[in-house]
Amino acid sequence: MDFCQILEPKQKALQINLDNKIYGTFAEIGAGQEVARNFFQAGGAAGTVAKTMSAYDMTFSDSIYGKEKSGRYVCQDRVMKMLDYEYDLLVDRLGKVRGSDTTFFVFADTVAAKSYSGKGECHGWLAVRFQHAPNAKASELLLHIRMLDQENVQQQEAVGLIGVNMIHACFFHRDDKGKFVSALMDNLSTRRIEIDMIHVSGEALSHMDSRILSLELVKRKYTKVVMFDENGKAIQARDYLYKKNLVVLRGSFRPPTHVNMDMLKCGLEIIKEEVSEGEEILGLPEVSMSKLIERGEVSNRDFLARVDLLTALKQVVMISNFDNYFEVNEFLENVSRRKIIFVTGVYNLQEILDIKKYENCPSGILGGLGTLFGKQTKLAVYPALDDDDSSKLNHIDDVKYDPSIKSIVNYFFENQRLINVKNFNEDYSAIWSRTVLKMIEDGESGWEEMVPDVVAKHVKTQKLFSK
Repeated sequence: MDFCQILEPKQKALQINLDNKIYGTFAEIGAGQEVARNFFQAGGAAGTVAKTMSAYDMTFSDSIYGKEKSGRYVCQDRVMKMLDYEYDLLVDRLGKVRGSDTTFFVFADTVAAKSYSGKGECHGWLAVRFQHAPNAKASELLLHIRMLDQENVQQQEAVGLIGVNMIHACFFHRDDKGKFVSALMDNLSTRRIEIDMIHVSGEALSHMDSRILSLELVKRKYTKVVMFDENGKAIQARDYLYKKNLVVLRGSFRPPTHVNMDMLKCGLEIIKEEVSEGEEILGLPEVSMSKLIERGEVSNRDFLARVDLLTALKQVVMISNFDNYFEVNEFLENVSRRKIIFVTGVYNLQEILDIKKYENCPSGILGGLGTLFGKQTKLAVYPALDDDDSSKLNHIDDVKYDPSIKSIVNYFFENQRLINVKNFNEDYSAIWSRTVLKMIEDGESGWEEMVPDVVAKHVKTQKLFSK
């Protein structure tokens, strides 16, 4: 078969069925047994399927896999427990019989497809645990997906397709990083499925970095957002951000500077005065690929360097392909459901208020600003030195914009939705990321004083951003 062509699901399933070394279990909860069905319909399934099962009843499911502390059934912990149980059982029962010439696998998913009532998020966790050689230690592929079809039966079909793609990629595309990711969406479109988290582990996939695969998801527009925790591990953004108050800082972070960290600090101080004691607050640096994707200039190495630098500062990081502030807020408001403060510079505010920037926005500047400020979002504006007068700091009042929107800007200002940052460090107001980057590229010294120590050390040891 020519793997340069996209195989149909039944072709992929048949190729696996006809390989007598591949043998395993399917455990599917929440959208029928659509993945296993593809293998049965392809023919020759007896050569692949050791067992299929689906424990829909909660009591049955808990008796097999145990209860979740969270009480949730569609979660990462649940799919991992399914993998653990089914894989151990498979190897225990069949290892001695055929382990010497078989590569075992388990496919598991726990999915919330569109219900009869039509309520709730349609999403799921899917995973494959597999051996790349007989008796080898198992490797894993884990995904989180959102199902976007409007009908339950279509969502079931989409889960079946992506499940087949996952198993096939693990056995036939694991040596090609690019094909491994792209094959996950074979015979699907982003109108049907969004993959918003990916994680790989084990010897068979040791040459792949989950962070780079995550960046590929954004670059290929399989999702709008991926996130990494303070240790650099890929995490599911919607779960992590749920019910957290957020301080968001958009930037290039090439590299993160003292002014970036001061902006986050000031934003956190503001939001702490506005939320109740005990509520969760998160500072969130966000880096957008949007413009680079349009130009075809996205470098995984470059973005990974930025992730590494921010996580070295113990920051959670969000990578997106959002073009502007209001798109970011629309996403965050839906998942956070709490207060959001964007900390932005004076010159960024000038761009936000530029009417020309909304020419391609269907609802124009009124709709864009309405989406940006949302229900309870604020913009905290960090001052900057005047381009023409280095002794002057510019604030909101110094921002130039079209007189036709003056009343709108006044409304946001008078209602404390647009505020000046006050407790900032004036010593940092003259630091510009682009200046630091140019000094690094040109091999100049002195930039080290403009960034946190851990950033300077990391840039030097890893030789980042140098030409």
